[in-house]
Formats: sequence, structure tokens, C-alpha cells
Amino acid sequence: MAKPRKPSSAVANPGAANPIVDPLPLPDERRLDASLRPRSFSEYVGQRAVVEKLRVYVAAARKRNEALDHCLFSGPPGLGKTSLAHIIATELGVGLHVTSGPAIEKKGDLAGFLTNLAPGDVLFIDEIHRLSAAAEEYLYPAMEDLVLDIALDSGPHGRTIRIDVPPFTLIGATTRTGLLTSPLRDRFQIQERLDFYETDELGLILRRSASLLGIELDPRGAEEIARRARGTPRIANRLLRRLRDFAEVEADGCITRELADRSLLKLEIDALGLDPMDRKILKTILDKFGGGPVGIETIAASIGEERDTLEDVYEPFLLQMGFLQRTPRGRVATARAYQHFKIKIPSNKTDQGELW
Repeated sequence: MAKPRKPSSAVANPGAANPIVDPLPLPDERRLDASLRPRSFSEYVGQRAVVEKLRVYVAAARKRNEALDHCLFSGPPGLGKTSLAHIIATELGVGLHVTSGPAIEKKGDLAGFLTNLAPGDVLFIDEIHRLSAAAEEYLYPAMEDLVLDIALDSGPHGRTIRIDVPPFTLIGATTRTGLLTSPLRDRFQIQERLDFYETDELGLILRRSASLLGIELDPRGAEEIARRARGTPRIANRLLRRLRDFAEVEADGCITRELADRSLLKLEIDALGLDPMDRKILKTILDKFGGGPVGIETIAASIGEERDTLEDVYEPFLLQMGFLQRTPRGRVATARAYQHFKIKIPSNKTDQGELW
């Protein structure tokens, strides 16, 4: 019997302890995200190597008047995978059709999208790793041969008809590359991974967003927000909106460095960008499990949080910041975690070299 599929996580996980640091969009943020989304490659900040390659691929496809090769974008949520899909469609001058893996429950759902494509259109499937096996196999001939085999009936008198699909570009986005099957992954000719943003890149994004939203943002205030935004543009923009409230109520409307620092501490986001759940995860590993190794399921049970929330929301940042390591035996707190909480590093840890 097939295991029931989880509901779509296209919006922020309701189990997340602190929604302000959840890299997935909150239910009321879709319109805001769309208004702040860059419209062209020239407006897109960060992911420089990826963008430069995509510029060339898109320009070449336009020059040959062909559909762009299928693209797979991977990486943590909130880093701009959806924005790149919109930009590619705009730069190509074609239509964009948007859906997600969990929304395609049966083959007919996918057929509806594919048969409504115009030549050269882009089909964007978010969370493509959550496609059902049946829908995934149905997608293969469309990607490779531009055909769909549609069953009209079943049983001894069953027959199928073959429908041509116009040349199109499939763009898949995933936060879990390891959950993609090899046959699906191998059908993407262009595969790029998006990484966390640098502080200066987030500062540029914040200044652009502040300009669009009519927010007065001091450059040092932008830098302070960027340092605590967990390398994620969506979180940076969310913090900007929250700090606007503090600036209007507690100051003259301008977000300065001092106001940003004071307000972010009120939001329980410390100088390194750690929030209460980050600290709880690390303290649990350090205090209850001797610094690790400890399995992710055990950590989730100990702190009363879902495994998916830990892996999607918290772990990527803790790994990026060097507070946590993944090992074959489980998660291990690093020397930086001990130092951050002013805990003496056990001699057996340094002897075994597990932290460096």
C-alpha cells in the first residue's frame, strides 16, 4: 500500500517555532514576493556564476529560436529558484505555467498542463521531488520525445492515443536533490545549485526592496539586517518589513543600525542570526547527547519538532554557519557551537578530531 503523501509545503510549515526565520513563504507573502521579484537577469542579485551561465543559455536558445533545455534548480528554500523561472520565461518572451509536485496528484493533472503549452513555453514545477511515481513516468516521454500517451480505456479493449506536445522547457525546483530519482534527474540538461547569499548581496537586495516599498533604510541598518538574515533573501525582506514597524513606532521611521540591532534582539534573533529554536537544537545536542553524534529523528523527538522542519528550516543554516556537522552516525556539534555557548570542549572530542 502506498504511503500517504504529505500536504504541500509550498507555504511556511505551521510547525516552525519561529515563522520569521522560515525560508518558505508565509500564506500572506505571495503578493509581496511577486512585487519584489526581479524582472530580468540584470535585476537579479547574487548567484553570479549561475546567472552568467543562464544568460548564455537563454540568449543561445533565442538566437536559434528553440526551446531552452530543461533546467533543474536545487538548494535551500527562499534563494530565488522561482524568480529565476520567471526571469527565464520573460527573457525568452514565452509564457510561464506554474505548479508544484504535490499539486499533480494524477497523470491527468500533468496532461492538462502539457497540452495547454504553446511552443517554447516554460512549465515550472516547484518541489518536483514530490511528484508521484505515476506522474513522473508520464513526464519522461514529454521531456524526451515531446509526446504523451493517453489511455482511453483499460482492460482487453483498452487503447491509447499519442498526442504531440510542443517544444517546451521544464524547470524543476527542489530543496531535496537526494529525493529525486536518477531517471528524472538525468533528463535535465541544465542543473544548477543555488547557495546562501553573502551579506553584501543581501544588503543590495534590502536596499532595492526598501526603495520599492518606500522604506527609509540606512546603509548600516541594511548591513545589520543582512548579517542576521540567514543568507536568505526572503528572510531578509521579511525582517525589513518587521523592522519598518519598529522604526515607525519607536523612531523617526528610518531603520538605522542601532534600531535594527535593538529590534532584532526583541525578535529573539541574535547577532549571528540564531533564533530560539536554533539555540534549542544546539543545546539539546550539547547537553543531552554529549555533543553527538545523534540521529535527526532523536533530535526532533527531544525538542518536539518535525524532522522536515529541522531539515528544511534550521539545519541548512546551522551547517552553513559551522555549528553542526552531518556524519554517517548522526549530527555532531562543532567546536564553534561549544564556544558560542561557552561550554568546555570535552577532551575526548578534541582527541578524536570530530569537531574540525
